Amino acid sequence: MIHVSKPYMHFRTFFRPFLVFLCLSGLFACQDKGARIRELQQEVWKNPEDARGYLNLGKEYAQHQQYKEAIEAYRRAITIEPGLDEAYSALGAAYFDQKNFAEALPWMEKRVRIAPDDSLRNFDLGNVFFQLKRYDDAVASYKKAIDNSYSFQEAWYSLAVCYIKTGKMEEARKIHTWLQSKNNYLAVSLERHMQNDVPENTKK
Repeated sequence: MIHVSKPYMHFRTFFRPFLVFLCLSGLFACQDKGARIRELQQEVWKNPEDARGYLNLGKEYAQHQQYKEAIEAYRRAITIEPGLDEAYSALGAAYFDQKNFAEALPWMEKRVRIAPDDSLRNFDLGNVFFQLKRYDDAVASYKKAIDNSYSFQEAWYSLAVCYIKTGKMEEARKIHTWLQSKNNYLAVSLERHMQNDVPENTKK
């Protein structure tokens, strides 16, 4: 015979409604997701030439990591309205989140051509180049981001990592010194890269 202590019984009695609430919350969240997607689908079916409608549908798909469907919606939006800058950003981000960096590249490049002095766009393009191991191109993009926003700490950090990858340790150390007074978290992270990611032919 199994004896259950009274404290455990009270614990179970107290938490059972809470667990039921969590399960119901998850169920309703799934239903809400499906309902919102269906709502947006109906909107584009009613207005098949509404580029922003497809953009919103794509964003909803992407929010739930349904990237294939999101990409299809973004491409449809661009077909309808080729100048829809926001769709370029969303499409590039969807490919990036899928780790399909080669497909993300042309869309990130389009974004920069539209606004060549935009620091965030240059930074995002640099991140794509970095993932493709095109470090020299990444350096150029990060420098453009910094030129238009000197205090862009994440761009400085990413630039330093590129320098480490290409064996330019002196340049990386200068950025590390600068970051120590600006952002200790990034400085510590960069120090780890300096210890672990140095190419063999540049180690002393």
